Amino acid sequence: MKLGVILSQTDPETVFNGLRLANYSLKQGDTAKVFLLGKGVELDRIDDPKFNVREQAETLLAAGGQILACGTCLKLRNSEGSALCPLSTMKDLYEIVRDSDRLVTLCTLKLRESGMPAKDYWQTRLDTPAILD
Repeated sequence: MKLGVILSQTDPETVFNGLRLANYSLKQGDTAKVFLLGKGVELDRIDDPKFNVREQAETLLAAGGQILACGTCLKLRNSEGSALCPLSTMKDLYEIVRDSDRLVTLCTLKLRESGMPAKDYWQTRLDTPAILD
């Protein structure tokens, strides 16, 4: 199986788990590519004692996985990329989406910040139409 993972945030636990999934996939004999988008390109700045994101990323690369980072997102942050966040293009993201058998994007919810109960939070999102082409 070809696994694609899109990470667009810097929440340590979520990024850690996304990378763990990619690493597990490699151990199963699959291929895994991770694309960093938006805040996700800040992966190499995540420093959390509970969730060793850097170690997971380095393990992924050492096992033959691939990590790519949105070039525009890096440039907006005045970054040229790094070994863990190499500059790439929208074409690379497109190819991951096109070629993956399974594509996963992980997110965290800001329920606490909204002050709403979870069912109300989700209802407001469900009432808002989304158009997916």
